[in-house]
Amino acid sequence: MFGHQDDLAYGIGWKYPNGQSDVYRVTGDYPAVFGWDLGHLELESAYNLDSVSFRDMIGFAKSVHENGGINQYSWHCNNPLTGGSTWDVSNAGTVKSILPGGEKHMVYISWLDQVAWFLHSLRDAEGNAIPVLFRPFHELEGNWFWWGKPYCTSEEFKTLYQFTIDYLINTKQVHNIIIIYSNADNFTTCENFLDRYPGDNYVDMIGFDIYQSPKISNAAFVDWLKQMLGVLQEASVKTGKIPAITEMGYEQIPDPTWWTNVLWPTIKDFKISYVLFWRNAANRPNHYYMPYPGHPSEKDFLKLYSFPETLFRKDLN
Repeated sequence: MFGHQDDLAYGIGWKYPNGQSDVYRVTGDYPAVFGWDLGHLELESAYNLDSVSFRDMIGFAKSVHENGGINQYSWHCNNPLTGGSTWDVSNAGTVKSILPGGEKHMVYISWLDQVAWFLHSLRDAEGNAIPVLFRPFHELEGNWFWWGKPYCTSEEFKTLYQFTIDYLINTKQVHNIIIIYSNADNFTTCENFLDRYPGDNYVDMIGFDIYQSPKISNAAFVDWLKQMLGVLQEASVKTGKIPAITEMGYEQIPDPTWWTNVLWPTIKDFKISYVLFWRNAANRPNHYYMPYPGHPSEKDFLKLYSFPETLFRKDLN
């Protein structure tokens, strides 16, 4: 399955409600997986950190579900200790501060209450809860988020993860989340990948995020991606969890044949459930990861779309 972040909210040259989807504009179809972010929900803001209305996001989720798609949620929450953004790593004690007994524990609980409210709001026309993918504390081995590896021990991270899931499910009775343990792209072995794994009872799927940059040649990226996928497949067998590439992209897609000459030959023989590409920002013209009408890689993406093994929304109906 192919996915795209914020696909219905904005794209190149348009913003909701005056548009549809860059994927649709190119293929006549929508993604199979729709990525969204809950950042700033904890602040009781009306909009997330990418200026998407949470009220609209609830509507998008209902539409996606009713039309056979899948919703995935990440959570770039602010730093509860410093008051800074999710990228504020100025204090290495943030995770410890929100664990039970920590000085910011009650603040974190109030944030989880907001997340629970949102997840409870995801209901279909008959009032049934919409199942969604929930990806907390993603890229956990990195050093760019306050929950990253340099800023807490493995045990502290596991405790935070377990508390978060226990609170949502057992205390707030949130039962529509499929939980994803989502790593960064800097692991080398299965043991390394699972170093902060909170346990089988707290995880339903596993994955990682990976991006190519112009500094990385196609050949080097292929080798790197294959290594990551090999480890992911090994971890999937070991844990019995469904694997996915939970974020991916090549900003601006400068290679017009990247989709079928680089990406597809690399991933096609690995057992992954989906790959989700990052957003096409409406307010940052050079920040996009899917083609749009007239983009040099548009024809190549259409070729990828035509492969029977690639699944978009029509394939799920």
